[in-house]
Amino acid sequence: MKKLVLAYSGGLDTSYCAKYLSREKGYEVHAVSVNTGGFSKEEIATIKEKALQLGASSYTSIDAVKTFYDKVVKYLIFGNVLKNNTYPLSVSSERIVQAIEIVNHAKKIGAKYIAHGSTGAGNDQVRFDMIFQIIAPDIEIITPIRDEQLSREQEIAYLQKHGIDYSWEKAKYSINRGLWGTSVGGEETLTSEKPLPDSAYPSQLEEKTPSEVTLTFERGELVAINGRQDSPVANIEKLNAMASKYAIGRDIHVGDTIIGIKGRVGFEAPAPLIILKAHHLLEKHTLSKWQQYQKEQMGNFYGMLLHEGNYLDAVMRNIEVFLTDTQKTVSGEVFVGLYPFQFRLNGISSKHDLMNASFGSYGEMNKAWTSEDAKGFIKILSNPGKIYNYVNQDDD
Repeated sequence: MKKLVLAYSGGLDTSYCAKYLSREKGYEVHAVSVNTGGFSKEEIATIKEKALQLGASSYTSIDAVKTFYDKVVKYLIFGNVLKNNTYPLSVSSERIVQAIEIVNHAKKIGAKYIAHGSTGAGNDQVRFDMIFQIIAPDIEIITPIRDEQLSREQEIAYLQKHGIDYSWEKAKYSINRGLWGTSVGGEETLTSEKPLPDSAYPSQLEEKTPSEVTLTFERGELVAINGRQDSPVANIEKLNAMASKYAIGRDIHVGDTIIGIKGRVGFEAPAPLIILKAHHLLEKHTLSKWQQYQKEQMGNFYGMLLHEGNYLDAVMRNIEVFLTDTQKTVSGEVFVGLYPFQFRLNGISSKHDLMNASFGSYGEMNKAWTSEDAKGFIKILSNPGKIYNYVNQDDD
């Protein structure tokens, strides 16, 4: 039989692929899930059972949560990356790590084929295919959903025909969970005017009493919550559990897809949004004006390349070195208020805080210069404008 590795999530598209490729095409399907966060041991066991039921010869779950943080999430935080000032790249960042792990597994077991369940109208097809082609150009890529242009209704009908119970209600919303947020796609996101209903989001409002949480950063990484130290991954998970009870982090992202059309997707990312905003606030206090300016350019560029599947380009490693170097003084505590559906950044405390009272207080008084110094500085600063206006005074 033809050995094939299937990027398997347990959702509708990959469930169809598992059944179709084993039954209709005669592949020896080896289903592989790459856990980049959001799945319990019980859920993974259920996914395994389902994969084998669908006809997979084997099922493997690869734990890549720490790899995902170390290779990608850490730099998204360092760069304060929010696509279109909105989206923390929850799914697009995961796909890169998942694709790399799947290729490595395919090589390990000697598979000549790799399959994924992406459609021909989205970004994931580009991300998966690019990684596969760059790392393993000799492995053939199989994509039934894309090639046959299948609708979700057609996939469900096929599975039901072959004894697999899959209802339309279950498939109505496409949900992708991970360490760095959860995306939610449905019929509402296919148009421009409709919001997602509250029920579509994984977390519901449970807590209405406001609270404050203290986030401790060390060189840009979240090392403690409310004074309790833990790994950055564990802290992200803890903050997510706390903030999701307030239904924080919901939004809809509208952006330009890699293939040139507009795309719209809902997401829930309480921990990522709080961490990114808290980290950015700490940087405002601890980095110079030009460090912040250059970081914004580099962070946006890094996020764009990652979003579009260019993670393996050498420039990404160069940018990661730059972003890491900027974090030398980004240490301290950020105080965050949690409220139903929102959070507030209350302030920071850091030994690297450049709002040092020894030099003066903005709008109040100066301690490191005289009034004459200030007048002379302003006079020299205005020289370029004076010269331009003098030379061009006769222009309209």
